[in-house]
Amino acid sequence: MTAEVTAGLSKRFGKFLVPLVGVVALLGLDLLLDRVVPDSSLRQLLAMTACNVLVAVSLNVINGMAGQFSIGHAGFVGIGAYTSAIVASHLHGALGGEVSLVKSFVVVPLALVASATFAGLFGFLVGLPSLRLKGDYLAIVTLGFAEIFRLVISSAQIGTGETAGAAWRAVRGLGSLLHAVSVSLSSLGGQMGYSGPASDGVPLYAGPFWVFGVTALLCVAAWRLKFSGWGRALRALREDEIAAAAVGVDPTRYKVTSFVLAAVGAGVAGGLLGIMRDGAPSVQPDNFNFQASFDAVTMVILGGSGSVTGAMLGGAFVTLSIKAIEWVQSSPLLEGLRSEGFDLNALRMIVYAAILIALMILRPEGLLGERELRWGSKEQPG
Repeated sequence: MTAEVTAGLSKRFGKFLVPLVGVVALLGLDLLLDRVVPDSSLRQLLAMTACNVLVAVSLNVINGMAGQFSIGHAGFVGIGAYTSAIVASHLHGALGGEVSLVKSFVVVPLALVASATFAGLFGFLVGLPSLRLKGDYLAIVTLGFAEIFRLVISSAQIGTGETAGAAWRAVRGLGSLLHAVSVSLSSLGGQMGYSGPASDGVPLYAGPFWVFGVTALLCVAAWRLKFSGWGRALRALREDEIAAAAVGVDPTRYKVTSFVLAAVGAGVAGGLLGIMRDGAPSVQPDNFNFQASFDAVTMVILGGSGSVTGAMLGGAFVTLSIKAIEWVQSSPLLEGLRSEGFDLNALRMIVYAAILIALMILRPEGLLGERELRWGSKEQPG
């Protein structure tokens, strides 16, 4: 009996020990990464890779597990980035205007919760059409949403003068509401991007502790989701919606919820990008264009649609390969080609496309297919 009690206590202690060791390791990484990796561009690349892994894992919930086809994921990431930047900027001023690790435990959680909430709300609104639309039609809806979000923010301006005032008065109450919306949107900086209320830069509170810690936490959550009853229901809907509905799976509930979950993950990823240490102190609307959505879809397909660890590998691979091509592009040899009139940006896309084509020929199912990388046990979790 004593041995059983001891074993039980050891098991419970182990459950608390692993998260505790993880937290301590992340705190040490947050404090020491600047010394271990003095190059800020390399630190930015590591953080960007983690955020893109989170983007890919969240999109995998829609495209991989639920079988819906979304190509507007960058819109949710952008909502998260702008929300996080706004919340952090206002809290920064309220807390005395100095960035520190201690203050990040107040600013970052509130900013990420706000990002997840707003992105999840828009995910619900975009997910509603998925009840009637499939395939290409749903893809067009998601793409339209992402482009509308980007273009509304980048083109928002405040009307001035008597003409604008007369126009607002002409529609009375609705005009006042539209004017308030216009003022709010234009305060986001338009095409120049959002740099804080006083345009002095967004405070960058999200260090390695938050970037890598939140990414790891949500990747574990996605893993557990896949092998839960909910994840199995999503995959059943993906394979045969009529058969799944016949055995009690509610398509409405599961489809809309999958969009909300994916949008929440993308919002958190965007929230981290908006206030990421070593990142740019502004949020630019063009960072969330169609190319960003296409890259997210590429990450999922390359890693293996439906595989959580595959999405993680795909996110890391695409991020690092694009950066590697940019580094090669800036080499002295290719700089010489630029002086001869070569378009190196086009060359970068050609090389990137060639890598994708080669991978699709050699591994059409992606790096892992729907399989998962497993540690310690050959059995998938049930």
